[in-house]
Amino acid sequence: MSETVENGPWLVAGLGNPGPGYAGNRHNVGFMVADLLAQRTGARFAVHRSRAMVAEGRLGPPGPDSRRIVLAKPMSYMNLSGGPVNAVCGYQKIPLERVVVIHDELDIDYGVLRLKRGGGDNGHNGLKSLTSTIGRDYYRVRFGVGRPPGRMEVSDYVLKDFSSTERKELDYFVDRAADAVEALITDGLERAQSTFNS
Repeated sequence: MSETVENGPWLVAGLGNPGPGYAGNRHNVGFMVADLLAQRTGARFAVHRSRAMVAEGRLGPPGPDSRRIVLAKPMSYMNLSGGPVNAVCGYQKIPLERVVVIHDELDIDYGVLRLKRGGGDNGHNGLKSLTSTIGRDYYRVRFGVGRPPGRMEVSDYVLKDFSSTERKELDYFVDRAADAVEALITDGLERAQSTFNS
């Protein structure tokens, strides 16, 4: 039986840069959350022809109320994320209203989450690429990384690993961001916002 619009799959795209040299960067927090969601659902990432690593799993309790999710990590580098995400959407027939993007956000304090739908890119190259490719009305789970200290360039800051102090709480914040993605998909945006936009 084919899936209806209501119970069709969701795409959860974590943004980041591929390769071990970038793995611990602030810019790669989207990959970190996607990896945790894959762990939770028992899904395994595999290379996909869309130029993304893709994994498929289910959220929620077993049965008819569970939600099928497709996790994607674009392997094209941050500023070209839109192409792979668009390709996964096309292959899986996932409409824009069921796309969730997880990304780092400079204008929010470290570890703070903000969930929303649509909006601008705020200078974020990954979002800029996505919006130009798929449109702007996707859901966003924005993971605060704070502003760079002093006169440090933004590009240097986001391509640096989290500091030793930040790393003490990083697992907790990544866990909370994964919870926020689950809540957004299973409970809807407003309920998820009331829990996590604090």
